[in-house]
Amino acid sequence: MLILLIKASTMNSIKSVNPQSEKENIVKSLKDRIIKDGYALSEEIIKVDSFLNHQIDPNFMMEIGAQFAKLFEKEHVTKVLTIEASGIAIGAFVAYKMNIPLVFAKKTKSRNLDKKTYSAKVFSFTKQTTYDIQVSERYLDKEDRVLIIDDFLANGKALEGLIDVVEQSGAYIAGIGIVIEKGFQEGGKLIREQGYNLKSLAIIDRMSPEEIVFR
Repeated sequence: MLILLIKASTMNSIKSVNPQSEKENIVKSLKDRIIKDGYALSEEIIKVDSFLNHQIDPNFMMEIGAQFAKLFEKEHVTKVLTIEASGIAIGAFVAYKMNIPLVFAKKTKSRNLDKKTYSAKVFSFTKQTTYDIQVSERYLDKEDRVLIIDDFLANGKALEGLIDVVEQSGAYIAGIGIVIEKGFQEGGKLIREQGYNLKSLAIIDRMSPEEIVFR
């Protein structure tokens, strides 16, 4: 009987997983993937479109989605919110792992979009264009606890627009999850100073065509 108890204890210890080490594994995998498949065009622009936001690696994105689900599992999130187009893929994987709906803010006007919407202006530094993003009032309300998800955080303009939309709805921002943050730009600092629960999986401190340095 004693031997059986020892074996059971051993098996339980093997099955237990340290959440922190699991997160570290995902972060390391992401950084390795950025180095392997991504490349910096300049000191400000990095391309990771081979797996994140043009061509999608669904197995890897599922792991990323699962990690965000674990990071915010105690926040009682009811909706995932992102912005089209590059945020939709990762947002969908997060929403799937949390078993909740995904809502994405639309950048383009459409005749089939509801007349009653929450809207905000978002300036894109990459495209040098200002968008009017919109979310139907039917899909966000004061009862929601919202997790904002996006692939990148640089200057923070997209996040500011999404935060504005959530505030208009009266919903609560339970957290913000970012796959890659450009730590050398001001967006992350500004969002954190406002008190939001922002978690970025990989933070780049500096980059050039020769190297990518993570925090």
